[in-house]
Amino acid sequence: MSTTTAILDRSEPGMADGAFVHRPVLLDEVVALLGDLGPGVIVDATLGGGGHAAALAASTADRRIIGIDRDPDALAAALARFDADPAIAGRLETRRGRFDQVLAELDGGPVVAVLFDLGVSSPQFDRAERGFSYRFDGPLDMRMDPDLPRSAATLLEESTEAEIARLLAEHGDERFARRIAHAIVGARPITSTAMLADIVRSAIPAPARRHGGHPAKRTFQALRIAVNSELDALRTGLEVALDLVGVGGRVAVISYHSGEDRIVKRAFADAVTGGCTCPPGLPCGCGARSRARNLTRGGITPGVGELESNPRAASARLRAVEVIA
Repeated sequence: MSTTTAILDRSEPGMADGAFVHRPVLLDEVVALLGDLGPGVIVDATLGGGGHAAALAASTADRRIIGIDRDPDALAAALARFDADPAIAGRLETRRGRFDQVLAELDGGPVVAVLFDLGVSSPQFDRAERGFSYRFDGPLDMRMDPDLPRSAATLLEESTEAEIARLLAEHGDERFARRIAHAIVGARPITSTAMLADIVRSAIPAPARRHGGHPAKRTFQALRIAVNSELDALRTGLEVALDLVGVGGRVAVISYHSGEDRIVKRAFADAVTGGCTCPPGLPCGCGARSRARNLTRGGITPGVGELESNPRAASARLRAVEVIA
């Protein structure tokens, strides 16, 4: 989501008979970046339904995939996808947990690439009981890992008005954060997605509600990010990933909103410059050494064909670097 306001999910709708169906974004571009690295381990840090992982496994016969996800339904769906294809069956190992924590614990086998596909997958987004969407009435949950102790409802109940306003502004770029926070506190307890959506809609001035999509989308985005500590996990996970891959290995990230993309740009810029603090345009005198080279200057966005078939990909941006030291 390269713009300030972002769609919340990372794939097209795909709920067939309640199954976890996932269509990966920028699939051809990801395979082009990571599919020619030869034998070794590719870590899909946000496995989802396994679409990217399956394509990367199929791109060479001697590649193993480690897939990480917080959602047990996603892990089960990805394993089923691999088992159903004889060409890649048995080549996926799954780990459940927050990707920064799991990445830090990985051992065994050379890691040639790490992929992050951020955001919420459509099977999560489209299930009312998961509580991610203002489009369906369901419990106000938003936990990617259903075992997390704090749901979105709990967060709103336990936070002060100032804390709610701050997270809406920082994670959702919501310009009416204070008004919305005041309305939320006055209406507590808030237990359903429909109730929260109505509160937010009422708190925003009528002229502002006439454009820019659903008035609650920034609030829902901000709460989801806060409940799942997404930006903290991303900052740590990128550093761990850059240390994990060997020389010639690559780290790629698909982001969907400005907050994510800023973190990715900063982490990759630091890796490319070695953290150089010298004034731009002057020779480096601080002793910094580059540890990576940029593979996607400006980022890669979906083409017209993909956008026509999957409008939810509109805000996706792919960035990647190759480790050189």
